[in-house]
Amino acid sequence: QVQLVESGGGLVQPGESLRIACTASGFAFGHYAMNWFRQAPGKGLEWVSGITTGGGRTKYEDSVKGRFTVSRDNTKNTMYLQMADLKPKDTAVYFCARCDRGLPVNGRCSDHTYRGQGTQVTVLS
Repeated sequence: QVQLVESGGGLVQPGESLRIACTASGFAFGHYAMNWFRQAPGKGLEWVSGITTGGGRTKYEDSVKGRFTVSRDNTKNTMYLQMADLKPKDTAVYFCARCDRGLPVNGRCSDHTYRGQGTQVTVLS
């Protein structure tokens, strides 16, 4: 069955970096665009980033642009989110999701049948 498992979350100080990963199984990972989302305490789900099947095109939410970098290694069925200069407002549970269709121009896929359970990222304030 389709599985998406996030890992690498943790507790960091402001200004530090962290890399989280999303490992996929049960489907042809390289055939699907992917998204990262996050949900802060008491808030709704927020789109963070998107990446095309081959990784050649990426998009970011404005508040993370220049600080976060999404990438993927299709040989390892894994997508990454490298986060730099982390801020307390980045504190959230981070989820990866498989796009049901290709990556749209704005990077946010409208349909996600599958999503992982999330990994907690906490930036101390």
